[in-house]
Amino acid sequence: MTNQSTVRIGNANVGDGQPSYVIAEIGINHNGDLGVAKKLISLAVASGCDAVKFQKRTVDVVYTAEELAKPRENPFGPTNGDLKRGLEFGPDQYREIDNYCRQVGIPWFASCWDEQSVDVIDAFNPPCYKIASASLTDDNLLRHTRAKGRPIIMSTGMSTQEQVDHAVEVLGTKDLVLMHTCSTYPSQYGELNLRVIPAMRQRYGIPVGYSGHETGLASTVAALTLGACAIERHITLDRAMWGSDQAASVGPSGLTRLVRDIRIAEESLGDGIKRMVPSEVPVMKKLRRVGA
Repeated sequence: MTNQSTVRIGNANVGDGQPSYVIAEIGINHNGDLGVAKKLISLAVASGCDAVKFQKRTVDVVYTAEELAKPRENPFGPTNGDLKRGLEFGPDQYREIDNYCRQVGIPWFASCWDEQSVDVIDAFNPPCYKIASASLTDDNLLRHTRAKGRPIIMSTGMSTQEQVDHAVEVLGTKDLVLMHTCSTYPSQYGELNLRVIPAMRQRYGIPVGYSGHETGLASTVAALTLGACAIERHITLDRAMWGSDQAASVGPSGLTRLVRDIRIAEESLGDGIKRMVPSEVPVMKKLRRVGA
């Protein structure tokens, strides 16, 4: 077992003893609209998030022709393929996203679902890559992503312990952050199993974070107190917006509260050494009868 307590992602150290790395997952909640994407980036900045994340797919590689041809009414057309292509940003859109993120001062990266998408995103010099839970068993994609030489954040939802072990073996533990998650959208609280976070830290000896798909906020803060060094939540301008991920996302007021509560929780955890703080001294002198 290795013991890499921190991973350097851009200008941030992620891991033990560091502030939690808060990732605003934009994913496909932009609904194919660059204007919406920019508003979501601005929301992440205003709320104090550390990074934003998108998703990148080569539609004809990730999905079969049969799947793309299935009927599915959506704003882009009558088929599932129309939907998938309508939601997908290409290099020109990501160039504009890259420029905007530089302008507002927040790093961005993406979870890439195929090798071609990794190559597209690599042109923008991302601080890291994300491996989605759905891609955890794709050894070729893992190796292709690792070959870029950047840190990797990997979610572990919809996976057995053996599958996670194998993925970690394929990637190696250097510059790797694991994210515990439940891949149900939205997740029920009884499914979250947050105690996996310290168990993973002990098993692999590397930083472990939490990617939440529940509707509330308290459980995400609880993940921090169990040792999650990175926190990822989907964000939205409005949970009532059209889109499959909106309902499992955090809106503007919720995101502001979440980041605030994460920072309060971090401050409250302290260093674990029992001591009397100076503000307790006058209280002690006033209330304690003996041993003062």
